[in-house]
Amino acid sequence: MDAMEQQRRPRRSFPDEYKAEVIDLCRSSGRSIAAVARDLDLSETAVRRWVNQAEVDAGRRDGLSTAEREELARLRKEVRVLREERDILRRATVFFARETR
Repeated sequence: MDAMEQQRRPRRSFPDEYKAEVIDLCRSSGRSIAAVARDLDLSETAVRRWVNQAEVDAGRRDGLSTAEREELARLRKEVRVLREERDILRRATVFFARETR
C-alpha cells in the first residue's frame, strides 16, 4: 500500500442537520474552517464545501443551489431514460419495417 492509500479516509455521510451545525459553528466561532474541521475529525475540504454550498443556497454566492443541483440530476436522469427509450423505439421501427416487406 502506498502512502496515499494509507492517508485516505473511508467515505462517510452525514445528515443535513449535522452539516448545518458544523456550518453554524464555522460562522459563529470565529475559528477557521480548518480548525473546526480538525477539531471535529472532518476533512477540511468537506467542511469548506458545506460552507460554500450554504452560501450559495442563501444567495450570498453564485452557483447552483442544492435544489437546483437535485433538479439537474433528476433532469439528466430523465434525459438518459428518454434517449434509451427513443433508441429502443428506433430499433423496433427498423425491425418491423424489415418484417413487413
